[in-house]
Amino acid sequence: MIVLLLFVTAFLAFVVSAVAGGGAGLVLIPLLRLVVPVASVPAALSIGTAASSLSRLGVFRRHVRWDVVRRFVPTALPAAALGAWLLTRFDAVYVELMLGGFLLFNLPALFRRMPVPGAEPLLPLGRLPWLGAAAGLLSGFTGAVGVVFNRAYYRMGLSKDEIVATRATNEVLLHLLKLAIYAWFGLLTRPALVAGAVVAGAAMLASVAAPSILGRMRESLFRRAGLAAMVASGIALVTLSTGHIMAAQRAWIAFVAPGDEQELQLYWQGRPRAAVEHEAEGGLSFERPVSAADLPHRLRAALPGIVGSATIIGIEEVFAGQHHYEIRLRRGHRIVEIDLPPDDGAPTA
Repeated sequence: MIVLLLFVTAFLAFVVSAVAGGGAGLVLIPLLRLVVPVASVPAALSIGTAASSLSRLGVFRRHVRWDVVRRFVPTALPAAALGAWLLTRFDAVYVELMLGGFLLFNLPALFRRMPVPGAEPLLPLGRLPWLGAAAGLLSGFTGAVGVVFNRAYYRMGLSKDEIVATRATNEVLLHLLKLAIYAWFGLLTRPALVAGAVVAGAAMLASVAAPSILGRMRESLFRRAGLAAMVASGIALVTLSTGHIMAAQRAWIAFVAPGDEQELQLYWQGRPRAAVEHEAEGGLSFERPVSAADLPHRLRAALPGIVGSATIIGIEEVFAGQHHYEIRLRRGHRIVEIDLPPDDGAPTA
């Protein structure tokens, strides 16, 4: 069942990718993580995107801008090798989170009027080696980030057919190199090969439908679809990476409402780290747990006399109308809260 879902989703994603200038890879990352280990996702994705690039190149080969390819590929290939190596040393999820946030910055542009082709300043071809290096590094690290560079392709003055053909040419060698490196590092596992083959079949089928769809699209609609793909990819990446980070760091958010208080608590590594509290009379306050060693020197010196024979349950630094510290004590069967002002004021219970 999951294989059929992967095939159908990949087909739809690559059809949209063909008319939106990319984005299929980033959209498929969440689903691939259900099929293969996280470290093998870029390898499985590269198999599918390599097949997609090869099939698009076969269909749109007459529209390739070789002047762009010659400047892009020489720096992209070694950078992709570096990115694939980094994948064996670091968790790519934090890079995915940053990429997702970057892609979401395109949301306002999605609702603005599309600029007339050629109205924007052209991107100098001399910047393409830097663009290729950035694309290669991120692609090797995450598996597919082509959609991140959509705006750069638009600013080169390329038509929609030229964008599809030139990107396919730039990426096909990139993906083939990455596959060789993933295999070298042992990331090209059997599950990755199976999932990649399913994605590749769907990608090649989608490429057959691409020319008829692109032929009916206006340039403005093509660009708007590209922006939509970038925003959708950003949402997917932020949601997925945030969930992965929170699970790995044992982080969660809890809402509690004892009495007249309402409190939103943030836990990190299984421990409370901060809270936002709303009191019916006192308004909003921000709190964070601290230890006795974090108290100002005066309060730290006075703490034994304040605590006495009681047991400290917790100490919080509170930022509200007035900055102060709050200490919770257990005295017998009672819980007592004492406010400790950071100045020379007296503690209040």
